[in-house]
Amino acid sequence: MTDVSRLPGSAHHHWQWQLRAACRNLGPGRFYHPAGERGEERADRDDAAKQVCAVCPVRAACLEHALRTREPFGVWGGLTEEERRALLGPAGAHAGAARVSAGHR
Repeated sequence: MTDVSRLPGSAHHHWQWQLRAACRNLGPGRFYHPAGERGEERADRDDAAKQVCAVCPVRAACLEHALRTREPFGVWGGLTEEERRALLGPAGAHAGAARVSAGHR
């Protein structure tokens, strides 16, 4: 059996901001685009997500998390994945796209 006594304690404090997120009970459909979504449909969905983010009390913490973890998908902290990559510069363009997060924004 593994000895867990030396492991760090709970990291719950890193995620407490999510409990106050405006998107908490809205589901992921507004924040993550389905495969193949383009053009006006995608722009409309992104705009709807950004409207939620605009009034969110934890928007800054959400965006900071998405930038720090190089969140590859979805609208987080009011920015799309493309906007976050542009903000991060060339290093952000090569973020690990294999990691999908189902967490709340």
